[in-house]
Amino acid sequence: MREAVLYEKISGSRVRCNICQWRCVIAPEKDGVCRMRRNDDGVLHTSNYAISSSVNIDSIEKKPLFHFYPASLAFSIGTWGCNFHCRGCQNWQIACTDTSFLEESRAVEADELIRMAKSGNCRGIAYTYNEPTIWFEYTLDCAKLARENGLYNVYVTNGFMTEEALDMIGPYLDGYCVDVKGFSDEFYRDMAKISNWRGILDVTERAKRKWGMHVEVVTNIVPGMNDDDGQLGALAVWIRDSLGDLTPWHVTRFYPRYQMEDLPATPVSSLERAYDIGKKAGLRFVYAGNVPGHAYENTVCYSCGNLIISRLGYNIEIVGLEGSRCRFCGAELNMLVGEVSHA
Repeated sequence: MREAVLYEKISGSRVRCNICQWRCVIAPEKDGVCRMRRNDDGVLHTSNYAISSSVNIDSIEKKPLFHFYPASLAFSIGTWGCNFHCRGCQNWQIACTDTSFLEESRAVEADELIRMAKSGNCRGIAYTYNEPTIWFEYTLDCAKLARENGLYNVYVTNGFMTEEALDMIGPYLDGYCVDVKGFSDEFYRDMAKISNWRGILDVTERAKRKWGMHVEVVTNIVPGMNDDDGQLGALAVWIRDSLGDLTPWHVTRFYPRYQMEDLPATPVSSLERAYDIGKKAGLRFVYAGNVPGHAYENTVCYSCGNLIISRLGYNIEIVGLEGSRCRFCGAELNMLVGEVSHA
């Protein structure tokens, strides 16, 4: 147990958690929506500090981040629980749970995490697999230590954190891979029981503009739910206008999971249509995900058309980079390479 940060005490020994946009008001001896924050007689504690559910060394492309230190290894770690309860959750075994697994799980303290990352020849840390704000205090401590040790820090997130939380960890995060699940009130209510989803967009813009994070956007295309031209077109325009036309957009294939096993997997043609919509909106880099071997996994220069990075699953070959630019024509590709550079 660890006392939480970013909460306030209110009347009747209740507390208000200010980590995510639920801003849960929690009565004594009760948990928040995420089930990992508990009010103990007016003091908010986090139940899962340093308790991991998953630990792996991954290619950074798996996050997916395609323009962030390509072909580097990221020490990837996640915990239990989530502040969303998505019907089609791809990692539901660790996300859609309570504290019952904590006692049986491994604790990985921050200093051990850094040692493991370095011994695995990783360039940085990715807080991933489930929503990283669920163990915000732990990721904050680890991110500070990683920064001191020359490692990058990446959040793979649903983007539902508060501005206060972002500003607390913002100085230590280098990459921000945000899952914008759809672009309508109806979709977010149906999929994740979220009504005020547009706060995700505000925080994402803040991550880029205030903190200078490298941002990439992911949208899992679910048949009949968020694959219409209206949502895809509006999302692409938001990325272009709010994050910039060089911001990568990953449109990924949905596979039936959890409470949505009745749906089919996304047709590849739907991903290709989303790709076309993104390109027509002016996005320079749109990628198809969960379709190994597809041409839309590769990075191609938008200016001269030459191949920059070839990808077959997580087999990566960099063929056309010179710094962050195309080595053939000099076009800027919004690509972080070389030594880890901290703003």
